[in-house]
Amino acid sequence: MLYDISLKITYSYEIPVSGGRHIVRVLPLSLPSRQRLVAGTVTCTPVPEERTDMLDFFQNPSTSILFRKLHDELVIHMKARVQLDAAMPTADFSPDLAAFPAEIGAVWSLDPGSPHHFLAPSPRLAEDPTIAAYARGMVKPGMTVREIAGLMCERIYKDFTYDPKATSVDSTPIEAFRLKKGVCQDFAHIMIVALRALGIPAGYVSGFLRTLPPPGKERLEGADAMHAWVRVWCGKMLGWVELDPTNNVPAGTDHIVVGHGRDYSDVAPVIGVLKSYGSHKTDQAVDVVPVS
Repeated sequence: MLYDISLKITYSYEIPVSGGRHIVRVLPLSLPSRQRLVAGTVTCTPVPEERTDMLDFFQNPSTSILFRKLHDELVIHMKARVQLDAAMPTADFSPDLAAFPAEIGAVWSLDPGSPHHFLAPSPRLAEDPTIAAYARGMVKPGMTVREIAGLMCERIYKDFTYDPKATSVDSTPIEAFRLKKGVCQDFAHIMIVALRALGIPAGYVSGFLRTLPPPGKERLEGADAMHAWVRVWCGKMLGWVELDPTNNVPAGTDHIVVGHGRDYSDVAPVIGVLKSYGSHKTDQAVDVVPVS
């Protein structure tokens, strides 16, 4: 499946700002046997005085930009063409939960894809006894790690309501869990905290959903902006599996990956600092269109 993707993020400042330094992570990844970035560009208006394109620790494309001059608006525009490959069906070769710690312990690597980075609390995801109890209540003896992850994805989809007005980008998974409402970021964070409470490595995936569904299929929740889902390490044989709790589906050819991280803080589309006072407004527009 071939897609053309367009993303436009606009920051409108009440008072002109200066001295802005930001890191932008919006360009899709190239991943073996998953997706290929055919072409892509990230542009900014105004043009930054300094710009550096790089890869971060988790090998996500990142752009560092610096502004010295006053400006009352910043527009970040990303355009890309991406080829996605359909995943081949595979049997569940993941171990049961009792045998899983030994399998994790046998991994000696600390490269970006190592499961060891995704077991402990991370900057935005603290341990929580309520979410841990929710997770333990799903587990039955003999269940494999893949079964547990699939059941948790389904339960979050059924137990929580998609509501863009219920939470903000700064809401914690504990707040969203109590409300039983939120958006893709909240559902991904809750699922990650729950899986880690069981000793299962889990990470955050930032990306896009196709905007136009195939004929006869419903439009997926979260297609109007950047989306988020979860990757779960299911053992040496099965590796990383991606699940979307917002829509209760495995990530497939409708899901385009932009970045991997421990939580949202590792893959936020734009982070940074600037000199200003007053308020600002942010608008985001996404279009993901299949190419004939």
